Amino acid sequence: MSRLAEVFGAFLRLGLTSFGGPVAHIGYFRAEFVTRRNWLSDDDYAELVALCQFLPGPASSQVGFALGLTRAGWWGALAAFVGFTLPSALIMLAVALGAGLAGLTGVIAALKLVAVAVVAQAVMGMARSLCPDGPRATIAVAAVAALALLSGPWAMVAVIVAGGLIGAVLRLDVGTGQGGLAIAVGKPAAMTALALFALGLVGLPMLAGQSEGFALADSMFRAGALVFGGGHVVLPLLQAELVAPGLLSDDAFLAGYAAAQAIPGPLFTFATYLGGLGGILGAAIATLAIFAPGFLLLVGVLPFWQAVRGAQAVRAGMAGANAAVVGILGAALYDPVFSSAVGSLAQFAFALACFVVLQVWRLPAWAVVLVAGLAGAVGLAA
Repeated sequence: MSRLAEVFGAFLRLGLTSFGGPVAHIGYFRAEFVTRRNWLSDDDYAELVALCQFLPGPASSQVGFALGLTRAGWWGALAAFVGFTLPSALIMLAVALGAGLAGLTGVIAALKLVAVAVVAQAVMGMARSLCPDGPRATIAVAAVAALALLSGPWAMVAVIVAGGLIGAVLRLDVGTGQGGLAIAVGKPAAMTALALFALGLVGLPMLAGQSEGFALADSMFRAGALVFGGGHVVLPLLQAELVAPGLLSDDAFLAGYAAAQAIPGPLFTFATYLGGLGGILGAAIATLAIFAPGFLLLVGVLPFWQAVRGAQAVRAGMAGANAAVVGILGAALYDPVFSSAVGSLAQFAFALACFVVLQVWRLPAWAVVLVAGLAGAVGLAA
């Protein structure tokens, strides 16, 4: 099997089975690409997650894009994006065109419980490798405490920055910096990506009055360029762009958002629904426009990041930032993953059984998702 086919197949399966939102996706990606396929180490994976958390856009999709780029070049990045995004985009388009999600309540409840197990496994594994000493374990716990006090789209970015600064001040011992995350992006490609990002921000508003398509692209591109903190944060931005001016009713907006919460894959495909209310072309424009800024920024910063990441002070800072990422994942394990999925002791037992099957019996996540979905379909996850 070619690397391109391998990337597409892996991400397509994840696009069909990764329930639970962006934080859960990070757990699914780690299980697939760090533990199962050994494409990269826990340190490199956490570094990539931290970098994508710093940038606006859908962090889990940016991580997937970078993984595809690392494995199979630019076509691999595209294959990762299409594979991971296509299933949820098609579902959201179907919802926009009149289909519903009726009858899937039990399946969705079961798959949300699987997400609890997957994220718990990711927290345990990443804590073991990224918080091996007292200072880093303390940074992780402090990150959880900080997120209990802070709110808003900048909270996670602030926690990662603080973790990085603490790591640099403490001069955490992280070795010589040999090897590590390496993604082949040249400076010409990076500068082109940054130029396209700036062109989108400046040029699309100028074209917005020319047609509904340009207006839709402008709204979605701007939302994708300004969102820190994951897919949930895009809600108020898109609401301001579409509902406040009267372009879309509040009921239609919230119905689509509810559907986006119940399906696998990236939450940003909520944009597919919004564009799809005007037809298939609108769905395509909205989907590409909202994802593009995050990918362009990631490509734009990668070579500059890789030029400085080998310095000992930078690596000590990244060790602190990676410990903070473990804390962020741990906080998200409770809210929203656990709190939105587990409402009874029976559901907790179901999630615990999934965790044991993943952690002790070593079944792959996709197999656990399949079995749990079948159990949910017959009412065993209620």
